[in-house]
Amino acid sequence: MTRWLVTGAGGMLGQELVAALQAAGEVVTAAERATLDITDPAAVAAAVTGHDLVVNTAAWTDVDGAEADEPAATRVNGEAVDLLAAACARTDARLIHLSTDYVFPGTGERPYPENAPTAPLNAYGRSKLVGEQAVRRRLPHTGYVVRTAWLYGAHGRNFVATMLRLAGQRETVQVVTDQIGQPTWTGALAAQLVALGRAAVAGRAPAGIYHGTAGGQASWYELARAVFAGAGLDPDRVRPTTSAQFPRPARRPAYSVLGHDRWRAAGVPVQPHWRDQLAQALPGLLATTVPA
Repeated sequence: MTRWLVTGAGGMLGQELVAALQAAGEVVTAAERATLDITDPAAVAAAVTGHDLVVNTAAWTDVDGAEADEPAATRVNGEAVDLLAAACARTDARLIHLSTDYVFPGTGERPYPENAPTAPLNAYGRSKLVGEQAVRRRLPHTGYVVRTAWLYGAHGRNFVATMLRLAGQRETVQVVTDQIGQPTWTGALAAQLVALGRAAVAGRAPAGIYHGTAGGQASWYELARAVFAGAGLDPDRVRPTTSAQFPRPARRPAYSVLGHDRWRAAGVPVQPHWRDQLAQALPGLLATTVPA
């Protein structure tokens, strides 16, 4: 019997993962931010004890806020991950840590392989890279880094939910065409994490970096049009624009498409195409966000 600990269990991905584990009959401890401060060494050590596998979905996710306070972002996304990895090393627990496409510069033209050189553009990416490095250093044989991107789901603020909300408030919406990535549903990622965790405990999955994103690629503009169309709305209400028209404190990668080659070694299927994921996710999202 594998005993799972999910940190950040109250977040968008954390809630989805806990539900998937419970549905799969796994024994899971759901640690939300209110019950576990991952920057507290004693609390982390106590929480990890008694578990075989830790999945860290806790994170500082405010990309622009990280520009204003990089040390605070690094405490959560980097130093706290080191605490988790150290606790796992002491108890022989495996660790799956969620990271991001933002560790790459976003200047590529073809999918980034798992071993591509990292070069973050912003403070958020730098903070997440510190966490990745901690896992690789502390747990070279039992640590797993899963980079994901463009997440959306039923349990938190995200682009797809925002588009559905704005559809009920505005006649048209402007969305950028010059950022390319892989829209990824938390339901699909959660299923993949369950499979990876089981393979890790069974000794079938090599430690290291995996890319947990949907198949295919799209711009935010393409995704917005697909959301409108899937909701039965006119996709021409989505109007194209550029990132230059929406300046933000943190630079965003222009190209965030990730390769998925390492899943074959773990015996875990890659995720479905982003359009298939969106079709599966939309009914649940529409049930809580009804566009006019």
